[in-house]
Amino acid sequence: VQLVESGGGLVQAGGSLRLSCAASGSIFNINAMGWYRQAPGKQRERVATITRGGSTNYDDSVKGRFTISRENAKNTVALQMNSLEPEDTAVYYCRADTPPYVYWGQGTQVTVSS
Repeated sequence: VQLVESGGGLVQAGGSLRLSCAASGSIFNINAMGWYRQAPGKQRERVATITRGGSTNYDDSVKGRFTISRENAKNTVALQMNSLEPEDTAVYYCRADTPPYVYWGQGTQVTVSS
């Protein structure tokens, strides 16, 4: 499975960005997909996940501001990010779970200026 992210960039605090991730390869057996982020000097952390059936889970820090969505037919997952804060600045990674394997995208930079 190959994952390619797009949509990162620079935005002012309070603004919005939409990240997209397209999966290709052995895509018939993807289970959950999700977005993770890693800020400088910090560990990678989960932002949001979505199962094949559409059940979602969010980190408390992004609840009410971020929305994860998925189109199984197109093998894509997106993250709509609203009311962005400087603390959201990080490299965002797409992840796909195909048990027992986990695949990661190359990451896309999101920078929120104050």
